[in-house]
Amino acid sequence: MTDFSQLVQPDRGGPAHAIHLVDKDSFDGWAKQQSPSRRALVDAARFDGKKGFEFLILPTGQGDEWEVVSAVANVADLSPWCLARLAEALPQGRYRLAEGDPGPAMLGWMLGQHRLNDYRSSPDPERGARILLTQQASSIEQAARLAEATAMVRDLVDRPAADMGPADLEAAARALAKEFGAKVAVTSGEALSQGYPMIAAVGKGAEAERAPRLIELRWGRDGAPRLAIVGKGVCFDSGGLDIKPASGMRLMKKDMGGAAHALALARLVMAEKLPVRLHLLIPAVENSVSAASYRPGDVLASRKGLKVEIHNTDAEGRLVLGDALAKAGEDQPELIIDFATLTGAARVALGPDLPATFANDDGLAASIEAAARRVTDPVWRMPLWDGYDEMLKSDLADLSNAADSPMAGAVTAALFLRRFVPEGTPWAHFDTFAWRPSAKPGRPKGGDAMGLRAAFAMLEARFSA
Repeated sequence: MTDFSQLVQPDRGGPAHAIHLVDKDSFDGWAKQQSPSRRALVDAARFDGKKGFEFLILPTGQGDEWEVVSAVANVADLSPWCLARLAEALPQGRYRLAEGDPGPAMLGWMLGQHRLNDYRSSPDPERGARILLTQQASSIEQAARLAEATAMVRDLVDRPAADMGPADLEAAARALAKEFGAKVAVTSGEALSQGYPMIAAVGKGAEAERAPRLIELRWGRDGAPRLAIVGKGVCFDSGGLDIKPASGMRLMKKDMGGAAHALALARLVMAEKLPVRLHLLIPAVENSVSAASYRPGDVLASRKGLKVEIHNTDAEGRLVLGDALAKAGEDQPELIIDFATLTGAARVALGPDLPATFANDDGLAASIEAAARRVTDPVWRMPLWDGYDEMLKSDLADLSNAADSPMAGAVTAALFLRRFVPEGTPWAHFDTFAWRPSAKPGRPKGGDAMGLRAAFAMLEARFSA
């Protein structure tokens, strides 16, 4: 893991290249203050402060010293990503803002220098660290923890499914528990079949070395409010017997993105020592095709006691989450949060950047939305529309795992999950993509954390008050 805390350091007044930030409103004023020779260079480069993340290196007129001018969206309100392009592209060295302090932009500066290189025979050449200096030394640690959690999601999701099966998710949970003094319990085999029949059914088509399991991590002091975090850990999703086409299967290594988010959120909760009793649950399976695979038309028992008719074996994530949510609710938590790469319908509705967020409590939903705005980690609330519950009716069992209609797919999936949450328990569900289809500064193409920082900011506000 990148040592993020070394990429931003306290400013003790040593030499560093200055970074001037301008936006479309402040550019003209800045440009008028430049010497004729510097203004000529700016004009020659056609730099006008209006082109997003463009930057320019300018001589200072003192020997071989130089500084940077960079365009941002809003000088007065820096985003987490406004310095990320600089962190990716500038030469090795030490930098400081000419005016003000980086604040939330520390995060992008850190993450702009992180890459997973485990699968390259010739990794990108080491260019040395770009170090940003700040007067806000007390903010460095939390920015580094946010960067570590984000990088954790990215690295787990980016790994090929061959290296990220149920046992590997268990290993990640055990490593996290060791780091923070938590306890891990794993249910598998016959105990899984008896106690969590939907998890067992979805995973029984996989080979023995990729057998299904429920991973649980517990941390915190007695008497603190209980917080349950659940993450969908489908380590590869072929679709089962309702097999996906090749185009739909290509990215299915990322179907454990919910588990990656849950692990990362648990890391933040423990690293920040939030006063909670944490219960992390990850149903880890591979939805494979074999003679043992569960079938369309099967009726599955569940931990909650509901019987579920299988309309589509490719709607497996809600099944494993259903058993995990039922277990989470047994401890009567004050709050349940789940993350899942659950539906293509959420992506059709909101695209890749916006996690579809559902909540059974308006106050909880409002706190998530406020936190998302505060930390620039966007989410979009979707409705738990009671009228669509009838789409999950089964002629044979208590409910179906998918609707006959192609409409409202994200909503009906969330309504299915709601059946397994205890009535009266606040619950939020993030249907997140966990993948960035094209690169942006500080956010390379591939696995990414979406909704993670918003959820943590909400938890901080809720439990630190």
